[in-house]
Amino acid sequence: MTTLLNLNASLFSRDGQSSRLARDYIAALRRDEPGLRVIERDLAATPVPHLTAERFGAFLAKPEERTPAQRAVVAESDALIDELRAAGTIVIGLPMYNFGIPSTLKAYFDHVARAGVTFKYTEKGPVGLLTGKRVVILAARGGQYAGTPLDTQSAYVRDFLRFVGIDDVRFVYAEGLAMGEGPRAEALAKAGDEIARLAAAPASNDALAAAA
Repeated sequence: MTTLLNLNASLFSRDGQSSRLARDYIAALRRDEPGLRVIERDLAATPVPHLTAERFGAFLAKPEERTPAQRAVVAESDALIDELRAAGTIVIGLPMYNFGIPSTLKAYFDHVARAGVTFKYTEKGPVGLLTGKRVVILAARGGQYAGTPLDTQSAYVRDFLRFVGIDDVRFVYAEGLAMGEGPRAEALAKAGDEIARLAAAPASNDALAAAA
């Protein structure tokens, strides 16, 4: 049975437009694979704490020397990483807030980037350890930024995923959602077409793989 991790970062939880697009994509996949196992992680409903010096110290401490509080922090991180390891596909509902990713997603990234666990440093630089996975990102935005210098979000997410070993990253954009009913309807229709195309040919859609 294939396992998929659905990671939603909208402040509005399941009601966020990016979360809805993620559900549309998963529903399209399930039409061909009804037995698909989906792990849901909603960062609004269950936020990951932001990284602090104390929490980071728990990751650095030797396992046998960790305090009970540090062991609890590491256990939280381990649970997030176990979900990533179990999933062959990761679907991220990603809104843009003030030109960046939601702080809850940054906190999540900070808790799954663990030296010796999800990446390692070598003489030639860092090597990601979460290989053999695909990430599909449903990006919802009020304005139009894809392909412009203002879209630092896409590059950051792609670079982070590559850092932990995931090179197969696909973006589906729904932009201009706050620019009036006409642009909104057009953007959602276009995103729906891309979702259907990507779900129908997930392994060979080179055009979407190359999207930035």
